[in-house]
Amino acid sequence: MIEDRIRALGSAVVAFSGGVDSSVVAALAHRALGDRALAVTAVSPAVATGELDGARRVAAHIGIAHEIVRTDELARPGYRANGPDRCYFCKSELYDVLAQLAHDRGYNALLSGANQDDQGDWRPGLKAAAEHGVVHPLQHTSKAEVRALARAFELPSAEKPASPCLASRIPYGTAVDPETLRLIDRAERNVKALGFPVLRVRHHGIMGRLEVAQDDLQEALARAAEVTAAIKAAGYRHAVIDPEPFRSGRLNAALVRPAASP
Repeated sequence: MIEDRIRALGSAVVAFSGGVDSSVVAALAHRALGDRALAVTAVSPAVATGELDGARRVAAHIGIAHEIVRTDELARPGYRANGPDRCYFCKSELYDVLAQLAHDRGYNALLSGANQDDQGDWRPGLKAAAEHGVVHPLQHTSKAEVRALARAFELPSAEKPASPCLASRIPYGTAVDPETLRLIDRAERNVKALGFPVLRVRHHGIMGRLEVAQDDLQEALARAAEVTAAIKAAGYRHAVIDPEPFRSGRLNAALVRPAASP
């Protein structure tokens, strides 16, 4: 039982974004540890508007103690450089902050929402987690099973689409800076306000390229003038709608993964 393994830790801090994976871990930790479980949400310029409010709602639904911390991944040159290992520097910053909090408060472990499906993608953040001794309670649980647990717990995030940091919209090799992150966030909020909930605005300098979910693609194309105007209103000079639907992890598809260690 996952709960039993968490209970054996004695106490834990949950890296809690409010997404479905970390929400399930927070719910399990609260069930297993009660007031010895703490959900912590990190905020920074790379977090999309609305994500913190969503995390607060989920934490309140679960009943778990919840705190907010600030992280400064932009202070790390490796993050700003935006190479394929960008997430390593982001997660290193996150786990440095959470590890210090756990040490100061006397919590025994750090928990993440990484699940079985994450093992098959390019996830340099898992290296940072390993370096900090982070425990992944869902590492043998598929994404479909995670969502089933979320529904069973009646979590508000059960159907929430993935929402990685805004830097994931910037092609590798293009530097990350606060203004670019704000630009992407404004553009995505503008398009969401038109009724497209699952999307990414990919940053290409003066152009924003919109990807929307398969179910919404034809409507977006039919409303192209309105949709591209919303992206331009955020500050992009040019805007286009990708004729291919949004697919999570597309940026990583071109990467050559390093060979696995023996």
